[in-house]
Amino acid sequence: MSPIKLIAGLVFNAVMYALLLFLPAGTLHWWQAWVFLAITIVVTAVAAFNIPSGLLSERSRGVIQKGQPFWDRVIVILLLISYVGQVIFIPLDVFRLRLMPQPGAMVSFLGLALYVAGWWILSLAMKINPFAVPVVRLQQERHQRVIDTGVYAVVRHPMYTGFAPFAIGPALWLGSYPAALLAIVPVAVLAVRSVFEERFLKQELKGYDAYMEKVRYRLIPFIW
Repeated sequence: MSPIKLIAGLVFNAVMYALLLFLPAGTLHWWQAWVFLAITIVVTAVAAFNIPSGLLSERSRGVIQKGQPFWDRVIVILLLISYVGQVIFIPLDVFRLRLMPQPGAMVSFLGLALYVAGWWILSLAMKINPFAVPVVRLQQERHQRVIDTGVYAVVRHPMYTGFAPFAIGPALWLGSYPAALLAIVPVAVLAVRSVFEERFLKQELKGYDAYMEKVRYRLIPFIW
């Protein structure tokens, strides 16, 4: 991926978050959101420069691709809708609904730490797995193989594990307990997807059944 495309991707990501947060808020006077956007740009840039360029190009191809099972297209759309909805709900609750008292300073900073930790886990997974594309499909043209080292030796879907703090953290930092609870929806969608994805990979990817025997936990170490 060229530097121009990389920078454009970083800017696009930040602009999308800005629109999802500031438009429902109805104001730009929200310093926590500005801090969130700044940190998002930094962690995204760090992740991008540590991820193999070939994977970046593959991940930029979109969430609907040739060879992707129909069920995954449905799940991906549900995931996008639920996650975007959760992000939009944050400013709606903070500035309009006020369903619950806002988190205190300690909980807010914990949320920011969770967001960064989530990004860190996602980055580790993408750094070690060149096949971590956003869709479920057999990447025969890229000679896909099972990755069983690093974070993939701990859980079978570390990117999904990292998504949980990635989604919950911003809601706490920006001041909405209900939005943090709402993150359960996209996290649950990913949990369901992991089950379907493993059925697909057991059938299509050589060695994946042995990998499942080797790494016992799907998303949460020692639990599930």
